[in-house]
Amino acid sequence: MGFARRQLVTAALTANAIRPLPGFRTGIPAFFAGWLTGELAPQVLGLTAADALAHSRGTRRDPRGLALAALSSAGLAFLIAQSRRAVIDAEDALVEGLGVDYVEQLDAKPTPAELATPWRRIANPFAFRAAARRAGVEVHRDIPFAPYGRRGLLDVYTSEVTPAAGAPVLLQVHGGGWTIGNKDQQGLPLMQHLAAKGWVCVAINYRLAPRDPWPAQIVDVKAAIAWIKAHITEYGGDPDYLAITGGSAGGHLTALAAVTPNAPEFQPGFESADTSVQAAVPYYGVYDLAGASGLRTAELMRDKFLAPLVFKRSPRSERTVFEQASPLLRVTPEAPDFFVIHGSRDTLVDPGQARAFVAALRSTSRRTVTYAELPGAQHAFDIFPSIRSQHLVRATDRFLHWHWNRWRRAQSSTGADEALA
Repeated sequence: MGFARRQLVTAALTANAIRPLPGFRTGIPAFFAGWLTGELAPQVLGLTAADALAHSRGTRRDPRGLALAALSSAGLAFLIAQSRRAVIDAEDALVEGLGVDYVEQLDAKPTPAELATPWRRIANPFAFRAAARRAGVEVHRDIPFAPYGRRGLLDVYTSEVTPAAGAPVLLQVHGGGWTIGNKDQQGLPLMQHLAAKGWVCVAINYRLAPRDPWPAQIVDVKAAIAWIKAHITEYGGDPDYLAITGGSAGGHLTALAAVTPNAPEFQPGFESADTSVQAAVPYYGVYDLAGASGLRTAELMRDKFLAPLVFKRSPRSERTVFEQASPLLRVTPEAPDFFVIHGSRDTLVDPGQARAFVAALRSTSRRTVTYAELPGAQHAFDIFPSIRSQHLVRATDRFLHWHWNRWRRAQSSTGADEALA
C-alpha cells in the first residue's frame, strides 16, 4: 500500500474513533474500526509520525499523503488528550456519587503519581503475563465450580500480599454477547491491579448461547457466587464480602446478579444458597433486554439478536422472560452500591441504557449510585491497558477500597454493639 493510501486509511480510522458511524447495522464495524484506534492512539500516532518522516526524506513527496498524516496526527492527539481526561471524569463521578470527602475513607489519598498517565504501563499494552509476574500475582487456574466441563471452570487470582484470611473478593464476569468469551480474556488489568494489593479476584466461565440459551448464563453466575461463599476462604478471601464486575454481557450479568440476590428463578437446585453481593461495578453493560426504556437501539437488539440467538424465545409471546432478565426492571431499595461505567461513543450498547439504569437506581435504591460516562469512549475500552482503561482501573480501585473500608467499619461497629448487648 502506498503512503497516501496508508494515510487515508489512518485518517478514516481516526475520524471514526472521534465520531463513529451511527446506526444499529453500522455499530459493529464502527466499533472494531474505532476501538483499537482510540485506545491505541499513542501507538498509532507514533507509527503515523514515523511513516510521514520516512516519506518526507524521500525524493518523491506526496503532499496529499503528508496532509492526511497531519490531519490524522491532530485527530490522534485529540484522542490522547481526551483519554487523559478520563482521570478527571472518573474522579468527578466518584465525588458526585460518594461525596467530596470520600478519599478520607481510603487507606491513603491518591498520590499525583497514581493519578498521572501511566506511560510505561501502556507502552506494551498486551504484556499481561509479564505485568502479572512483576506484580507477584499468582493465578490458580481451571477450578471447577459447576458440572459443565470447561464452561464450569474459574480462575482465582492472589498475590504475595494476599492475607491468610479476610481479604476482600472481586468476581469478574466476561462479556462476549452471551455467545463467546473466556475467563482469561477480559478484566485482566483490574484483577492484576487488585490482586497485587491483596484482593482475591475470581474470573469465571459460564455456559454460552445459543447452545445453552438464557437463563443458563445468570444461573452460572449465581452458582459461582455460591461457590465463592463456600470455598474462597481456602484462598484467603472473606466469604462475607463480595464485589462483582464485568463488561458488556458481563456488565449485564453483573448488574442482574446484584439486583436479584437469592432469586429462585435463577437458582435451580440451589435456591437456599446466598447469592448476594456487596457492591457492583458494571462496565458498558446491557440493562434493558425487554425494550422497556423505549430506546430504538434496545428494541433492535432484543428483536434481531437476543430473541433468536440468546433467549430463543419471542419477546411478543414471552415478554416476562425478557423483563425478568432486565436489570432496569429489577431494581429494589435493597440494591447494593453501584459504580456504573459507560462510554459516550459506545456503538454496541447505547449509553442511554446506562443512563436509564442509573436513574432507576437513584430513584429507588437506598445505597450509593455512582455513574461515569466517559467522553469519546467506545465499547470494551478496558480490555487491555490503555490511557483510559488504566485511569478507570485506578478509579474502580478507589471505589472498591472506599466500599471495603466502610463495610469493615460497619461490621466492626455491629460486632461491638452485639458484644455490649
